[in-house]
Amino acid sequence: MESKLNIAEFRTRLNNNTEFSAPKVLSKQVRIFPISGPIKPFYGFFDDKSFILTSNSAKSDTNFIVKGNYKDNNNKLKVDYSIESSNKFQEFWTRYSPIILIVAINIFFLFFARGLRRASTIVNLFLLFIAFYSRWNEERKKKKLEQKFVKIFEIKS
Repeated sequence: MESKLNIAEFRTRLNNNTEFSAPKVLSKQVRIFPISGPIKPFYGFFDDKSFILTSNSAKSDTNFIVKGNYKDNNNKLKVDYSIESSNKFQEFWTRYSPIILIVAINIFFLFFARGLRRASTIVNLFLLFIAFYSRWNEERKKKKLEQKFVKIFEIKS
């Protein structure tokens, strides 16, 4: 992908919009109490060729990281980036825990609570809602992070 910015402007925006910190840090202290100045939209690392950024928000935690490289190619800035999960366990938990719970609850109702069919239906509907909501929420956070990145660094397809 290409950016409308030149390489100097891109580095300036990286510097102005990124608070230096490890993107995989689980501590909220980095986000709530910034090191200097106002809270910046991203935190992470970058150098002359690459960057690793994630969202810098105290109220909405995301487990996605924007990793990428950038280089000047005939006065056009070429930016190659991907959005990856920073915590594989959390990704596994949000995807599969509602399904595992549905199976476990149904086994419980099948063997131990045969007279509670209404309760099993209500619990199953609730767990299905949780399953769909958790996947939708994670995709929304991923899309929001990408939109913020594309907007700030003026990247076009």
